[in-house]
Formats: sequence, C-alpha cells, structure tokens
Amino acid sequence: MNTDWLNDPRMKSMAPEKVRFLTDFARQLNNTPKDQLLPRFLSLTAEAGSKNISFSPEETGLLTDILTGHLSPADKSRLDMFRMLSQKTASRSG
Repeated sequence: MNTDWLNDPRMKSMAPEKVRFLTDFARQLNNTPKDQLLPRFLSLTAEAGSKNISFSPEETGLLTDILTGHLSPADKSRLDMFRMLSQKTASRSG
C-alpha cells in the first residue's frame, strides 16, 4: 500500500482520529477489487458518519486528491461527476 499521502503537509492539520480512519480506509481500498473501488470510495462519508467523524469541504477535497490514486481514469471521472452533483445539491439545501 502506498502511504506517501500521509506525508502531504495538509495532513498535519487533520485530527489524529481522522488520519487513523483514513489509514484504515486506504488499507481497505488496497484490498478491494478494482471493479468495486468507486462504490467503496463513495461509502467513505457514510462509514465516517457512522463513527461520528466528519470532514470539512477542504478535507474532503484533500481526501479525494489523495485516495483517487487507486481509481481508474473512468472511475475518477464518475467520482468528479458525483462530487459536482453533491455540491450542487448541498448548495440548494443549504
């Protein structure tokens, strides 16, 4: 498993429990079949919420940058579309 993302300077400002959660999640992604990566990645928010962990918009952007290293270009495009739709939905309801 590539852990270079842990050295990203932006990670230093993240709470330790979030970093532990992400390390575990990245380990799980590493063991996930390629065709299941996008659904697994999209489950990140729900799984974090079940553990009372939430990420700011800035942290979410960082996480997406870091963790999409596992995704194919097609899945990255789908994820970008999903994020765009989520942001539009959030801006309407906020």
